[in-house]
Amino acid sequence: MRVLKVVAEGLTTSFRYPHFMHGIQPTFEMPPPATIYGHICSALGEWISPEGVEFAYHFTHQGSFDDVEHVHIVVPARGKLPKASLPKVLEGEVNPFKRTVLFQPRMILYINRPEWKPAFCSPRYPVVLGRSQDLFTYINVSVIELVRSKRAYFEHTLLPYRMALQVAQGYVVLMPRFLDYAHGRAATFARYVVLKRRIHSEKFLQFENLPNDTEFWVDPTSPKVNGDHLGLAFHTFVGDYDDKPIMA
Repeated sequence: MRVLKVVAEGLTTSFRYPHFMHGIQPTFEMPPPATIYGHICSALGEWISPEGVEFAYHFTHQGSFDDVEHVHIVVPARGKLPKASLPKVLEGEVNPFKRTVLFQPRMILYINRPEWKPAFCSPRYPVVLGRSQDLFTYINVSVIELVRSKRAYFEHTLLPYRMALQVAQGYVVLMPRFLDYAHGRAATFARYVVLKRRIHSEKFLQFENLPNDTEFWVDPTSPKVNGDHLGLAFHTFVGDYDDKPIMA
């Protein structure tokens, strides 16, 4: 399987929970799929069709901290001018809130579109991941050949929810999977497993309805750990998504 491998680094990033509006803005520890879609479109310079696009990633950071940001809420002023007067007088207030920020993030992104290498070598828009001020730099862009293996290790990545019982590690989170800009940014959500701690596939829990000869995509250029290469769990933006955990 030929894929595009992009190594990106930044100073800060933050992936806000979409249902928090005031007071505090926590961050996901991994970029949501919808964020990855926007990142890809930024490099290509257009909103691409999400059908058939698959991605996997390895994401790390060196810690987190709370920063203070401000929201400026502006509304038309009352009692300043008659309703028919132009221009309108505006008034507002400044609301401070805490935002959790990840420090020195690093992402290795794998995309099943090796033909996009020129776009990532010369991205159309500034490279960011997260907020518009979270600038990133592409350290390396290459095309590699993934291989199938019955052994692999997984770490610092996003896994499909159906693997939750297999790995028995990490935690489940609801993330935005895709934002449909053609229909008013309608959001689609899905459950995933955030896995930080390393686990080898030989430690996966096995169930009766799970075949023991399961193979994984691995990156043969990744560091070997106990004889295993880094395993990759690929995700999609649209289409069917099996978020039912495998149970005995």
